[in-house]
Amino acid sequence: MSPPGESSGNVAGTSNGGNLSGTTKEDLDLAAVYVSDAQYNRNIFFDTTPQAVRLYLLYNHWALQVLLYVFILVDLSLALFEEPAVRPLPIWATMVMELVCLSVFTARLVHYAKVIPRDKFWRDPKNICIILILLLTMVDMIIYGALKATNYYAVRWSRVLRPLLLVNVTEGRQLRRAFRSIRNALPQIFYVFLLFMFSIFMFSLMALKLFSKRNLTTINNRPYFNNYLAIVFDLYVLVTTANSPDVMMPAYNASFFFAVFFILYILINTYIFMSIFLAVVYNNYKKYLKEEVRQLVRAKRHKMVRAFAVLQERREEGDESVVTQARWNQLVRLVQPDISNAHRELLWSVSDDKNKGYIGKVAFVQLADLLNIQVITVKSRPHPLHTWLPTFYLSAPSRLVCRMVQHRAFVILYDLIILVNAVFIGLDEENPLIANSEWFFLAVYLLEILLKLYAFEPRGFFSRHHFWNWFDTIIVLSALIATIINAAMTSSGGYTSREILDIIFILRVLRLIRVVDSIKRFRTIINTLIKIGPTILTFGQLIIVIYYIFAMVGMELFKGRIQFFNASSTEPDKAFCGDPRLKDSEFAKLNYCKNNFNNVVSSFILLVELTVVNQWHVLSGGFTAVTHWTARLFFILFHIVVVIIIINIFVAFVLEAFFVEYTVDKSDLQTSLEKKIEELELGVEQEQLEQNLMVSMETSDNDIGTSASAKSKPSLIFKIASKRYRTVDGLLHRMFEADLNPEDFAEEDDPDCPSNMNFPNPIFSSV
Repeated sequence: MSPPGESSGNVAGTSNGGNLSGTTKEDLDLAAVYVSDAQYNRNIFFDTTPQAVRLYLLYNHWALQVLLYVFILVDLSLALFEEPAVRPLPIWATMVMELVCLSVFTARLVHYAKVIPRDKFWRDPKNICIILILLLTMVDMIIYGALKATNYYAVRWSRVLRPLLLVNVTEGRQLRRAFRSIRNALPQIFYVFLLFMFSIFMFSLMALKLFSKRNLTTINNRPYFNNYLAIVFDLYVLVTTANSPDVMMPAYNASFFFAVFFILYILINTYIFMSIFLAVVYNNYKKYLKEEVRQLVRAKRHKMVRAFAVLQERREEGDESVVTQARWNQLVRLVQPDISNAHRELLWSVSDDKNKGYIGKVAFVQLADLLNIQVITVKSRPHPLHTWLPTFYLSAPSRLVCRMVQHRAFVILYDLIILVNAVFIGLDEENPLIANSEWFFLAVYLLEILLKLYAFEPRGFFSRHHFWNWFDTIIVLSALIATIINAAMTSSGGYTSREILDIIFILRVLRLIRVVDSIKRFRTIINTLIKIGPTILTFGQLIIVIYYIFAMVGMELFKGRIQFFNASSTEPDKAFCGDPRLKDSEFAKLNYCKNNFNNVVSSFILLVELTVVNQWHVLSGGFTAVTHWTARLFFILFHIVVVIIIINIFVAFVLEAFFVEYTVDKSDLQTSLEKKIEELELGVEQEQLEQNLMVSMETSDNDIGTSASAKSKPSLIFKIASKRYRTVDGLLHRMFEADLNPEDFAEEDDPDCPSNMNFPNPIFSSV
């Protein structure tokens, strides 16, 4: 082990590199940390002293990470109870809760400072950001509390900083990557946006000259296109098509030829410029992402090289360094203790394809990727009836029933039954024939489940990853119980529960989802969506961060400006949302009063409506009417940030990921693993386990086979679970795998350069 204070950047060539004696427990722990970091793409420059390694293992423990996110969620949720609140709490209560959260964040930061060298800690911008957020929040709490205690007006301005903790914590590297994608795409987007705005200004000027002197009026008898800034806003809204064709109707009614102006405007700005935005974002996003993934992969491989240096030994003087099977097994047990012996032996046989008993550096570096490939251990067990009643279960009629259930025609038959049931669902349930038909369909579905349990081994049928088997059983049994309860209540007292009927109707409709699994193209598309799901969730976090910031700003700017009154209210202000300036406005006429910034929940719902962009000009017009025309800038800025930038970047990533998932089968490493499974005759035949939606949800061991099939198979066999990736980084690696050199370990870089020995953590430095 390296002496105290020595960083991991200096250990790669020294730990056990020249020591050919046995590997110590500290060496194995250090190597396991390197492999774990490589497996989950953690790029932390940690100290390698035994104490620091133990602290680092504790720092990465899942329980502490979950606890951190729980307190981040609590911190963000405080907006529900702070003014303007959904459920108001005393100021002291929310202050105490926030102090507890800040204490947890501080403790986590101190823990992190204990595992990395001090100079690296202070040079990492994300740590500085967290410290500034904590200090500024404390200052704001003190000022806000003092002003409230003396009955002065106060603003909680530090609330906009809360979601930035989600970005800057060590575990938020995916979110930081998304922010970097935005930052990298901004320069090119900016130039296109300038040209786009120039086009709007030019068309607005033309519209002013064309229509201002013609005394045209809108449907509300207001002057039409006589104010330049109002024209700019209306034409900007027209790009989103939210006010089409309303905005052009006064001109179109005056002359047929004026429609040409608006058609030309929509063609240029809506279709051409918006497409250029997407093209620019996609091109720049892919370019920067490829370089980032290249560094990510090199950092991962360099971690594995360090682990190799810790465990390496030489068979004879002058031979190249290798890692023996014994040490490799010890390492894998530490990194992934839940892996089975059979699975571990399978992975070793892939790494040591020539059965030498040891592997070199190139094969060792693949370990992290091998561990990320999900392999299902499939156990072949006999059916219980085969054990209890072998003569009956193996008889000719029994075998015929099993073959019928396993045949493709059986699946098609029940898909047709589900479609027929869908027709009955759409008919009038008051008709006795339609109502009683539900009992028939329930009986048919129960028969299907019983036949499958007869033909397939029950533990295999209900194994954890068999999603559709669980789905069918739960839906059918729930519908049966709800139908029985409803029938009993109706027959006993003539009363039918509306809630129970709603549950029954929903359960009936949910059965239709299963038909999707039977159509190959549908199955492929949905499988692809499931595989890129973690990435979609990452962009979901990004949207939440942006929404939270805009919600906090919106609540401070517009809280209480627009009031919502219940339907039973008799208040005269109800007609204009509590403000006379909204009287006879389109906002009030459409009853949009509940779309306000009076609490965080209504703020988020309003921001979702603005993201959809339909009627967003009416929503912004309401807030402009009760404040100032400059309030439109808030809504325009939100549209630019969320709709034009973030949504386009999200679309760019989904396009690239979808192309890869939809067109590429497997990585070279997955192919090698499958070949080894086939070579050892431990594979699962394709017709035995078809690639359906349940494959995308496989996570653990499985059971297969009837008693007949079990006799001809080994007791333990394997299959690649799916192309789904355990981490988003794995998907990114797959996207650019063809552009990466498999033997690029960054060993030619300057060993004294920390950025080469351990690529710096992704940072978010725009606070």
